[in-house]
Amino acid sequence: MALQKLVIYRVRNLEQVSINPAAKINLIYGNNASGKSSVLEAIHLLGRASSFRSTTIKNVIHFAHNDLVISGHVRFSNEHVSTLGIKHDGKNLQIRIDQENRHSRSELAYALPIQLIHPKSYQLLDAGPQLRREFLDWGIFNQHPDFLENWRHFKKALTHRNALLKIRSVKELNVWDHELQQYGTIVANYRKQYLTELSPFFFNIAQQFLTLENLELKLIQGWDDESLLLDKLAEDQEKDLRYGFTHSGPHRADFQLLINSRKVKDFVSRGQLKLLMLSLKLAQVEHLLQTGFTSGCILIDDAVAELDFSSRTKLLEFLTAMNTQVFLTATEQNEFGDLQEIGEYKMFHVEHGVVTEV
Repeated sequence: MALQKLVIYRVRNLEQVSINPAAKINLIYGNNASGKSSVLEAIHLLGRASSFRSTTIKNVIHFAHNDLVISGHVRFSNEHVSTLGIKHDGKNLQIRIDQENRHSRSELAYALPIQLIHPKSYQLLDAGPQLRREFLDWGIFNQHPDFLENWRHFKKALTHRNALLKIRSVKELNVWDHELQQYGTIVANYRKQYLTELSPFFFNIAQQFLTLENLELKLIQGWDDESLLLDKLAEDQEKDLRYGFTHSGPHRADFQLLINSRKVKDFVSRGQLKLLMLSLKLAQVEHLLQTGFTSGCILIDDAVAELDFSSRTKLLEFLTAMNTQVFLTATEQNEFGDLQEIGEYKMFHVEHGVVTEV
């Protein structure tokens, strides 16, 4: 899968942009605030109907206009070309896929899977567990279409149970405890299976960038592995009633990256931690590719600026070898690394919201 054409109207300082990206490597450079990150943001909007730089799409609309429009042509491996488009007027979102109106953002996500790596992505290994749960769930979502429905059932049960805990309505808890047990166990099993499958891909990629040994990915499912979630909910009931929320379940899940059974974030360098994060993100895409599922675009926004030249070159060579499309930004051409061995690529320069193919 590759984004064959991208048309952007009124996204931040990009009033009108039309580009035909390369099927594999696309390098975008320009000064800070030139609009290079906005190109990646537009692709992210097209694939997820959400921004990675703002909590609301309204804030992404060009200051002189009232709406934004983004469209793209996506070519699949079987040569089929699909047309995607979104429009947002500050209040309402319209989604179109192959000239038909759609109502679900998940349909966009399946049509154009996006793997995003940007400066805040480094928090994956040293911030709170929510980012790591989202990381796992993104991979499962793209591989198992039925995961989303089970996850929604789990979230619904959790919301209802927490509401009952707040008003101390004990009689009705039993119904939602069983719902939480059913769907929470399904979500946890998906995560356990996924991390087991992802681990060898991660270890293989990490070895290409680093010389660390005895790495381990360990899942913390959100309650004692040896007990049923239903039993744990019963055990925690008094505590849950006292505090007004559910203490155990997949919503408390996490995973740890260990080296010699110790948390890797506690003693590796900042540069090593960034390469480990990159390895995890790339492992997700490689896992999808190797298991026969669709891979879309990898967006890397100013995320390699602090890596040394050798690490950037290794990353670029690895991305070139992958069977996926990549968009990579930097402030200067020489920040991408050695371009001599990467074969065919396209380079774009962005200045004052104008994108020019070099």
